[in-house]
Amino acid sequence: MTQISRRPLRKEIEERIFDIFLNSLAKVRFKEDIFRFINDLLSPTEQLMLAKRLSIAFLLHKGYDQRTICKILKVSLATVSRVSLKLQVSGEGYRKVTKEIIRDEKMDEFWHKLDDFINEIVPPKGRDWSQLRKDRWMAKLNRQKPF
Repeated sequence: MTQISRRPLRKEIEERIFDIFLNSLAKVRFKEDIFRFINDLLSPTEQLMLAKRLSIAFLLHKGYDQRTICKILKVSLATVSRVSLKLQVSGEGYRKVTKEIIRDEKMDEFWHKLDDFINEIVPPKGRDWSQLRKDRWMAKLNRQKPF
């Protein structure tokens, strides 16, 4: 469980360290660097906790009901309810990130559909059609996401 000292910081020190924290997050741009930074900053338990909270917001945004989310992510109903309440009361950060994730998924899906369409109308040179269809089907199954 996350803990902080009982002795409060001076307000200006608290604001300064939070500002440094936010600026540090903003400076990390590449996925590999983000991965390293998160691994250095957070314990594996904290990483999973944050990832599950974001996943809850994502699934709520996609219209999943709370009990289904509990089963999928193995979280309590109280945790899902807290994220849901946050989304209802404020939750601008959650909403912005989940909209971006959904937009990116839709773009990926569009490009895959376009690629499939082009592959259907343009015959492959020197390849077996039946094997090509099997390969495409397997690739399509592998692209599917669990939620």
